[in-house]
Amino acid sequence: MADRYIEVSLARRGVAATAKLLDESAPITCAAVWDSLPLAGDVYHAKYARNEIYALFPPFAASEPPLENPTVTPIPGDLCYFSFAGAELGTRAYGYDREVRAGATVVDLALFYERNNLLLNGDVGWVPGIVWGQVVEGLEAMAEACNDLWRTGAAGETLSFRRT
Repeated sequence: MADRYIEVSLARRGVAATAKLLDESAPITCAAVWDSLPLAGDVYHAKYARNEIYALFPPFAASEPPLENPTVTPIPGDLCYFSFAGAELGTRAYGYDREVRAGATVVDLALFYERNNLLLNGDVGWVPGIVWGQVVEGLEAMAEACNDLWRTGAAGETLSFRRT
């Protein structure tokens, strides 16, 4: 299979990065994401995992991918996939403005833009993610935009994933 690439962008800030899909390490997750593109949603900046931005989506795979190529210590440029039951994100402490219900599932597609990340949540413990992509171009500019998002706020910003 030929290498596949996607663009990850922050629309309002006008910044984009190119990421390579890790088809050999996470084939099921890569196929699920690729087949669902393009995806875009409100961006959030992590509170607990440190240097992470992400968007939340309704489930888009026929069935949730298994925990392939997992990590709890993502490195700069990692794209991670998480799946949560609604009750796991049910407190206002997470900052979501949507109603969450037990049994509802939400998919979290994340970009880690700097080092020293640890996927440990005080409410549920370790939260391993599936590493399905790696930024190969544009990480420095994206990291600057992510830091601006952290400092000035995420309201009105969109995180997008599309095929290149």
